[in-house]
Amino acid sequence: MQDMTPPRPVPAEVLARLKAVTGPAGYLDDPAAIEPHCLAWRDGWRGEVPIVMRPISTTEVAEIVKICAETGTPIVTQSGNTGLTGGGQPHMGGAEIVLSLDRMTKIREIDPLNDSMTVEAGVILKTVQEEAAKVDRLFPLSLAAEGSCRIGGNLSTNAGGVQVLRYGNARALALGVEVVTADGQVWDGLRALRKDNAGYDLKQVFIGAEGTLGIITAAVLRLYPKPADSAVALVATPSCAAAIELLAAMKSAMGEAVTAFELMHPICFSLAAETMGHEDPLPGAGWRVLMQLDGPGPDGTLRDGLEAALAEALEAGLATDAIMAASLEQAARLWRIREDQAEVQQRAGAGIKHDISVPVSRIPEFVEVADAALDALYPGFRPCTFGHAGDGNLHYNPIRPEDWTDAAWKAETPAINRLVHDLVARMNGSITAEHGVGRLRKDELGRLKDPIELDLMRRLKTAFDPENLLNPGKLLP
Repeated sequence: MQDMTPPRPVPAEVLARLKAVTGPAGYLDDPAAIEPHCLAWRDGWRGEVPIVMRPISTTEVAEIVKICAETGTPIVTQSGNTGLTGGGQPHMGGAEIVLSLDRMTKIREIDPLNDSMTVEAGVILKTVQEEAAKVDRLFPLSLAAEGSCRIGGNLSTNAGGVQVLRYGNARALALGVEVVTADGQVWDGLRALRKDNAGYDLKQVFIGAEGTLGIITAAVLRLYPKPADSAVALVATPSCAAAIELLAAMKSAMGEAVTAFELMHPICFSLAAETMGHEDPLPGAGWRVLMQLDGPGPDGTLRDGLEAALAEALEAGLATDAIMAASLEQAARLWRIREDQAEVQQRAGAGIKHDISVPVSRIPEFVEVADAALDALYPGFRPCTFGHAGDGNLHYNPIRPEDWTDAAWKAETPAINRLVHDLVARMNGSITAEHGVGRLRKDELGRLKDPIELDLMRRLKTAFDPENLLNPGKLLP
């Protein structure tokens, strides 16, 4: 996928000035080294730039941005480059630079008494989790790419993951941010406060903005007590509707201990067995839910409560079978089936990816209507549907019928997107719940977003980045 070629390459004198900011250790100009920063790992987003700047401090970021502002040079900011919508890739033509924050990896402060941690934007999410655990705390943001994604990107896309049900998404986990503005000023918003009513909450303007309003260089993250007890279960349900009723029953029975509630179509398990050799723990079952409960202990408390709640669900007909993990290893095996779904689908054949959200109560209606509409047009399509049912976020990813070619199925992307997104709009949902807009959904956002809301977004962009130098051509249609 490529956009139109930008008008002019970055002049050599600008590149020389940028290189002088960081010295040789702070940039890449060899095409082979640049290439990984120009290519998305999925869906073929590709660009080209003459240089990748790799500053090691906020001061260096600010100096780079000042030069770009003065010379009219657009900037594409990257952290882990694990995005799924083309938001982190440059355009073709060499008129932009990539600014990678992957060398900004300092843990600036950990404050267990305040349950907070201040980190730079290039710190890998898994590292944040591990550093929190060292002081007996939990940083609950958790997603499949946590071993390579970085905090700056997590905040810029308002990342979600499997524990949003209990802890919220990235927006809820940031107490403060440090931002380099489009003209190279540094806003120090690293206040580790939970209550601050002194004006606008500016950090929320930059979180989820996909690098179009400012560059997040550091953040104060919110920590939680580390759970001492955990229970994991895979539950078969007679229908998608029963699964949502089960969610309500589990929350009533176990309260906030319900940390994750992942809904999975039965085809997710058959494809996982076929493509990656995963054993199906409940062969022949229909819709399934992978749920996790976490609490303060003592060890085993949650297991007893979960057993009782599942027994009631079985008796009420909300569940038909269940497996409770007897060990951490078994729990990890169950979670791997869920976490491997992206790769499973890559191996199963071309799929058309949707990252939608609707009110939790309307998930069964969405699935029923969308499946029926697609089946009428494309008999034999494979509805590989899974996601975070606890917060209404589904990855609705129809895979090509087995007798179709990948190319033929991909050619149907616009028609299938329109069908799915129109249904989401009728349900007052969102066409992107956690992956962001980037380039992938930019046109659809323009088609479906309220015109007043789009106008307000454009006003923000004009106010914060009047020259349109920060990640241009992304997010806003």
